[in-house]
Amino acid sequence: MKKWIIGVIVLAVVIVVGGPFVYFQFIEGKAPPKLSIDTTATPTTVAGEKSEPLAGTWKIKSGSIVRYRVKETLFGQSATAVGSTNTVTGSMTIVGTSMDRAAFTVDMTTVKSIRSQRDDQFQGRIMDTSDFPTGTFTLTSPVSLAPVPKDGATATYTAKGKLMLHGKSNDVTLTLQTRRTANVIQVVGNTPITFADYGIGNPSGGPASVGDSGTLEFTLQLSPST
Repeated sequence: MKKWIIGVIVLAVVIVVGGPFVYFQFIEGKAPPKLSIDTTATPTTVAGEKSEPLAGTWKIKSGSIVRYRVKETLFGQSATAVGSTNTVTGSMTIVGTSMDRAAFTVDMTTVKSIRSQRDDQFQGRIMDTSDFPTGTFTLTSPVSLAPVPKDGATATYTAKGKLMLHGKSNDVTLTLQTRRTANVIQVVGNTPITFADYGIGNPSGGPASVGDSGTLEFTLQLSPST
């Protein structure tokens, strides 16, 4: 009887400790790498294509991605949960060598991860996308681009703006990696998100625990407005 009880206890420990390990390592899998200029595909260009002038309006094109990234802990085992969408719209306007205006909108109802249960929670009690279907960023101060880097070179800039999530806006300062390849400008960045700052309840649910913050990351591809 004693051996049987010990066996049950050992089995319970294996399930509690080993179950989450198996889930995260073999079912959930490894999270995609953080978005950066190096992990973003270089736009396809046409040989001999002439670059448009930098000044003007540049609009979002296909290939743009917005993601959330949060740490999940289940019975002492941790992994990174990621959800993303390609449904991004918006534009930026460059006057001379200054980015004077920029505004972008993300359709939060299209954000998906690899788990439907997680998506149901995200769309429902966490982000309330039926009431707050979009997230937005609006530039509030011009960004000097001078000296303008050569085609294909990477440059880093700081942009200040208003980020709106869950119906609430906050001032943010973003560090942006950029690269122009022919007629496509790539803009990559990320910013920490403290859930309470946007009126978002802690996403923890059931045995899974999530901290008080996560990361919003993005890669935008823009082409000249025609």
